[in-house]
Amino acid sequence: MKLAIMTKSTFFVEEDKILATLFDEGMENLQLYKPGASPLYSERLLTLLPEESHRNIWVHDHYYLKSEFDLAGIHVDDPQEETPKGYRGRIGRTCTDLSTLKEIKKQSNYVFLKNIFDCIEFKDERQSFTLSQLEEASQKGLIDKKVYALGGLGLENIHIVKELGFGGVVICGDLWNHFDIHNETDYRGLIDRFVKLRKACD
Repeated sequence: MKLAIMTKSTFFVEEDKILATLFDEGMENLQLYKPGASPLYSERLLTLLPEESHRNIWVHDHYYLKSEFDLAGIHVDDPQEETPKGYRGRIGRTCTDLSTLKEIKKQSNYVFLKNIFDCIEFKDERQSFTLSQLEEASQKGLIDKKVYALGGLGLENIHIVKELGFGGVVICGDLWNHFDIHNETDYRGLIDRFVKLRKACD
C-alpha cells in the first residue's frame, strides 16, 4: 500500500527542512495543500526543496506550479470542479461519495476517498462511511489500487484500510501532531513517526 503525506494547511518555519528530511527517508508522494494561501509562499517552499524531490510533489492549488517546477501532477479537491482546460498531465481527484467513485476514477490517475474516519486536523470533517459500506464497495471492486483512504488515518487504523484493499493512505494530522510548530525545533519524533507509518503500509 502506498503512503502519501499531506502538508500542514499552514506554512511554518521548519517546514522545508522537515520535508527535505522526509524525502531523504523515502517519502515518494507529497501533497502540497495550503488552502487560501498566496502562491508566492508555495513557490518559496518549492524553491527551498531539493530539485529531485519535485517529481514526487502534487499541488492542490495554483496549478501553474506543476509546469513551473516540473511537479508530479495536480490534485483537484472539489469533486464538482472540472479538469483545468488544456491540462494534459497527471491528475488526482478527491471523492466524497461512493456513488460517484467509479466515474471519478475514470478521470484520474488516483482518487482520494475522503472522510474515512473523523479528520484529525479539521475537526468539522467527520466520518462519512460505515465499515460495512466500505466492505461492500471493496467487494464490488470500487476500492482498488487507484483509491487512497483520506481522513483520520494514522498508525492505529492503517491496517483497517489495508484489509479493505485501498491502494494507498493519506496521512496528515497523525504525522504533524508529532511536532509543535510554535515551540519545537527538534523534529526527530516526527521523522520516527514517518518511518513507522511507512513500515505499516508495506
